[in-house]
Amino acid sequence: MTARDTVTDEAAAVPAQPGPRGTRLPRGSESEVESVPRGETDGEASGEPRPTTAGATVAGTGAVDLGPAAAAADSVPSVVPGAGPVGRPGERATVRLRDDEPDEPPRYAPEWLHLRESADATARARDLLDPLRIGLADLPGRTGALAVHDLGCGTGSMGRWLAPRLDGAQHWILHDRDPYLLHFAAVASPRSAADGSRVTVETRRGDVARLTPDALSGASLVTASALLDVLTREEIVALADACTGAGCPALLTLSVAGRVELTPHDPLDAEIAEAFNAHQRRADLLGPDAVTVAREAFAARGASVRVHPSPWHLGPEQAALTEQWLRGWVGAAVEQRPDLAELAARYLRDRLAASSAGELRVVVHHSDLLALPRPTDGAS
Repeated sequence: MTARDTVTDEAAAVPAQPGPRGTRLPRGSESEVESVPRGETDGEASGEPRPTTAGATVAGTGAVDLGPAAAAADSVPSVVPGAGPVGRPGERATVRLRDDEPDEPPRYAPEWLHLRESADATARARDLLDPLRIGLADLPGRTGALAVHDLGCGTGSMGRWLAPRLDGAQHWILHDRDPYLLHFAAVASPRSAADGSRVTVETRRGDVARLTPDALSGASLVTASALLDVLTREEIVALADACTGAGCPALLTLSVAGRVELTPHDPLDAEIAEAFNAHQRRADLLGPDAVTVAREAFAARGASVRVHPSPWHLGPEQAALTEQWLRGWVGAAVEQRPDLAELAARYLRDRLAASSAGELRVVVHHSDLLALPRPTDGAS
């Protein structure tokens, strides 16, 4: 074994934690990846929607408490425990690149991340892959393996999707604040690139609000999924500064676009969507405006920017994901507008029933952004 076969946590040793289906993860801050059984969890660092504040979620689950008005919906199937975003009141999902706070419980349940991985993989904009490959091939002074920084990696679904689609040896640096999710990401990471070259990983804990070009020294690529929409304008500017300062491309996927289409139509669809979007923009977060701000920030720093749609298409085959998404979507809307509680309880009950019967179709719009840095070798 070489040093590249190890998983490291730069903050502290992580105690063993039980994973889904009885999987137990290794003790210690440095353990050999290949000696650990592969996990079966997947997903991103940030869930959809974001964690709600006090009184809106049932502790330990992604379930939303709609208050007394929900009593009429007692026939609605209960939420899967632990599925969906979880967090303490008022917290935001960010990724730490320098950790200086005590360990905290997992913010996003692996079950939620597992539910969404297939939909994420199908949604990601493949049209951005060829420009990315060209950008990586043109990186000045590139030698050795690609160094890919995955910000807010969650359980590592971006690596599992992207690494096998790129040629050449790759070393993935997986960043997240949650050591539990970092272990899942490490043990379930891919081992081979598209051409059979070796893929290795390491893990780091840290915060995107403190991201600097120094943190990305030597980076070939920065990736993230479902991250931009939970950032402020200042944090996105810092991200653009760091990536362009390091001279590396950025592939930032699955940011919410603020549009949802449900079939069949319900008169309350638009009102729930509007309230949810307002919830996404609370506390100076950008929510559906994030991709526009990111596009402008990268372009202002000389990068070439492309944006492509990456919608989820949810139907009968994705009923479990649809149920969890609906509960979080409606719950965030009610938290933003408590006056909707009674109508929303009826709405959620009817929508869940339609989904269970295979009659509901949902398109949740997202956007993927690719930013390629200005050439540094005099090329135009």
